[in-house]
Amino acid sequence: MTIHLVGGGRDARFHAELYGPFLAEAGPDPVVACLLLDEGELPEQSERWTSALRAAAPCRPRVLPVVPGEDFDPAGIDGADAVFVGGGLTPAYAAALAGPLGRRLAERPLPYAGFSAGAAIAAERALVGGWLSDGVPVCPEDAAEDLDELAVVAGLGLLSAAVDVHTAQWGTLPRLAEAVARGAVPYGLAIDENTALAVDGRTAAVRGAGRVHLVRPDGDGVALRSHRAGAVLTL
Repeated sequence: MTIHLVGGGRDARFHAELYGPFLAEAGPDPVVACLLLDEGELPEQSERWTSALRAAAPCRPRVLPVVPGEDFDPAGIDGADAVFVGGGLTPAYAAALAGPLGRRLAERPLPYAGFSAGAAIAAERALVGGWLSDGVPVCPEDAAEDLDELAVVAGLGLLSAAVDVHTAQWGTLPRLAEAVARGAVPYGLAIDENTALAVDGRTAAVRGAGRVHLVRPDGDGVALRSHRAGAVLTL
């Protein structure tokens, strides 16, 4: 199962590049289970994502609402050829999906694509928000996901690295670096908008407009490597 992590962004010029490889892996004209958080704008979100995926390649999106405060029923993805998880409030996605969807994908691996929140919760230990570390700012408050202190929770368990998103646009790289330096996560991947990382085991390939930043522990701090489209990382 290849895991496609998209760091956010709305530029339609990149839809084919970001989502085409995910859809190709799912097969011809695949049924794609689209899990979208219902925050009161589900019809608009459904139209956005069904249009984006269809613009990337022929496919049949099937929208499945993720209701805040309720566990997701994984039976909804039965019969799907791939799973897509959209963006929105990351802690709410993690709370609803980490257990039920993570177990189902462990039993029946499918091509997975996560956009923004969907990318962040793919990790075993998911960095879901916060802008403070012991009261000290580590990223802009606007990127906090309605949380104060840096928060790491159980994710889907699809990869060992924690994932942060909107990196260049929201200034989230220091938050991920702090999580790695504190040992809250083993290491991390920070992904810019309109950029994707395809993870296949210990190998990951960058595509899109921006960069992917690999953050590893290094003594009391971290070591950082930034990679452009076309780069292949060893995780």
